[in-house]
Amino acid sequence: QVQLVESGGGLVQAGGSLRLSCSASGRTSSSSAMGWFRQAPGKEREFVAAVTWNGGGLYYADSVKGRFTISRDNARNTVYLQMNSLKPEDTAVYYCARRRSSVLATTPGEYVYWGQGTQVTVSS
Repeated sequence: QVQLVESGGGLVQAGGSLRLSCSASGRTSSSSAMGWFRQAPGKEREFVAAVTWNGGGLYYADSVKGRFTISRDNARNTVYLQMNSLKPEDTAVYYCARRRSSVLATTPGEYVYWGQGTQVTVSS
């Protein structure tokens, strides 16, 4: 089993920044692809960003491209999501997720392990 724990969420004004962290424990594997998703009230969970096992492959949703940066530190079993120029529409619960595969993926069903989520609220 793999446990994922997100942290770093909070309340920020539009234009501000936050850095989310996701720490993995248990049967971790540095070869697994990792991703960040978010879910706003009344909406479906949507893809935000993903990173390959070595950090060399990155993929972003169009809505966050140029503002968010995903990275990972395999030595610390941690994945980060740096969020800059935040907008009110970024308000959501943010989840990190882990695949068994090393290949990037953008749909929730392709991820096996999920964290409990951390709330990000951006005020206008």
